[in-house]
Amino acid sequence: MTVQRTGDWARARRLLAAAPLKIERAITTAVKQEAQLLRTEIVQGITKQAPGGEDIAPPAPLTLAARKLRGFGGSKALMVRADLRNSISAIVRGTEAFVGVLRKARGKDGKSMVNVAQVQEFGSDPIVIPMSDAMRKFMFALLKTAGEEGKGNSSGRGVVVVKVPARPFMRPAFRKFAKGAQKRFLQRVARLLNLGV
Repeated sequence: MTVQRTGDWARARRLLAAAPLKIERAITTAVKQEAQLLRTEIVQGITKQAPGGEDIAPPAPLTLAARKLRGFGGSKALMVRADLRNSISAIVRGTEAFVGVLRKARGKDGKSMVNVAQVQEFGSDPIVIPMSDAMRKFMFALLKTAGEEGKGNSSGRGVVVVKVPARPFMRPAFRKFAKGAQKRFLQRVARLLNLGV
């Protein structure tokens, strides 16, 4: 049996030699695009107060009053200074991506944003805060600003119990993003490889 080669074998060798690098670049680019798309979904979800199409519970009247007393306006949840929204990152290394809040992310006040994100995403256990005289004065001003004078519990224990409710902003965005992610990713790779898909 004899084999007869036809066509441009040198060109075929060049194409096959370049294929792995071209495929790797296409996959890396597609991963970057998908990571940025997910980041945008999370950021817009916070801005629109509906990550993944699920409404975020609005801040409580006392929270809004505390913002007002501290010189902050606005009535959106998770948006006092936009530190949390601005800390959402998309980091891509090769074919792996991280989308979320980095441990090193800090707000304008120096607070760790990953801790803020965790509390907002999952809520908190009750936090018992001993009340100082300055805090007691602030609480009376807060209740007055919120129009809730006389509604406080005067148990005389000298503590305030705070429980932060969960306001998921990442999980709903991840759920929405996951729908069709595989198909979307493969289409990106195909386009980048000029496969006409």
